[in-house]
Amino acid sequence: MTEFEPQTCQFERDKLIVRLDITVRAEISSISPVVQAILSITSEMKCASGKEFEVETALREALSNAILHGCGGDPSKQVQCCVACDRDRGIIIVVRDPGEGFDPASIPSPVTGLNVYSEHGRGVYLINQLMDRVWYERGGTELHMLKN
Repeated sequence: MTEFEPQTCQFERDKLIVRLDITVRAEISSISPVVQAILSITSEMKCASGKEFEVETALREALSNAILHGCGGDPSKQVQCCVACDRDRGIIIVVRDPGEGFDPASIPSPVTGLNVYSEHGRGVYLINQLMDRVWYERGGTELHMLKN
């Protein structure tokens, strides 16, 4: 495995209203300040107006998964979050971690069988339900979310 190096997220620059690149230590306590800062700026710029709850919940889940699973809860590691507001597409969020990745199709559904009673395992499901488009790149270490 190579050393994780934060990269700049690529967006169509001429259509952006706002763009943020944030790199944080892999600590659960980092989630709320990052989410609050992102929501404050995107609300001010009127990105995803009326969809703040969906964006906030999906972002919290994505950061939590990156910290707990992608970084193994190791505070010496980092998670990168890139956010852009695009005039045509809405808000685009990319969360990147240095982990080994995963296959999203291998995650069992939390709404079937005994999984209904599980105390965890709903993050990927919630992200998919709350955002308009979700896809993974770099072997599952990079999550892309779009909310129109």
